[in-house]
Amino acid sequence: MSLVSFELDHLLQQLGQAGRRLSDIGAAEGAAGNLSVCFRNSLDVTPYFPCIQMIELPVPAPELAGATLIVTGSGRRLRDVLDAPTLNLACIMVEPGGQTGRMFTSPECQFKRVTSEFNSHLAVHHDQMRSGDIKFHAVLHGQPVHLTYLSHLSDYQDEKYLNHHLLRWQPEAILNFPQGIGVLPFILPGSAQLTIETMLSLRDHPVVIWSRHGVMARAADSVFHALDLIEYAETAAHYEYLNLTAGGLSEGLSPEHLRELSKSWNIEQNIF
Repeated sequence: MSLVSFELDHLLQQLGQAGRRLSDIGAAEGAAGNLSVCFRNSLDVTPYFPCIQMIELPVPAPELAGATLIVTGSGRRLRDVLDAPTLNLACIMVEPGGQTGRMFTSPECQFKRVTSEFNSHLAVHHDQMRSGDIKFHAVLHGQPVHLTYLSHLSDYQDEKYLNHHLLRWQPEAILNFPQGIGVLPFILPGSAQLTIETMLSLRDHPVVIWSRHGVMARAADSVFHALDLIEYAETAAHYEYLNLTAGGLSEGLSPEHLRELSKSWNIEQNIF
């Protein structure tokens, strides 16, 4: 097997494992959730995705010209990606100018277009990678039960309130979210407004909550890091949910504990 094939196999496996894990934690019921990666190194994807068609990109991405994205198809189940990546994924190579792309699929492809959230994925990749310093970037969207439920409550739609209440339950939370978790109001899924607001929030936060909808996470090192961030945030939300059902019996880690912890780990944070 060539190095190119090995690298592509590795990416497909990571996406599949992330999709399976999101499904396992209840964040990707049915066809909910979507995944994508963007990378600048050249890979020959045609051994797995030989069918080519030109498409118009949902948002301009001129600084991604020559880059390749792998993204889930519309209506596909994330739990199926690991066992059948070529049925559930497409590769898109961005053409010069960033207005169009070549979409590569397999003959057994089970969808006609990629996820309806591709506009947000592409905008975030473009915004994070435009400087050229980042060569790889992953974006994951899921609907974790506890995070999504809390986002239906008005108090937790306030970014400051949510972070003060979620990041108090485990030391890992403040270490992974020193700038906090972003929160957006409910915005029509797939809309241009959601794309813009998501891109802006993810400049300052690694995870953003789409109120009454789900979350989107990004990472510049691996698919698994983005997945970890969703798990950390969902675990914090689970603790908060448990505390609510228990009548708010615990205050969690105190602000003093969290400041001491941050100082010990040289974490700069301004939440507590």
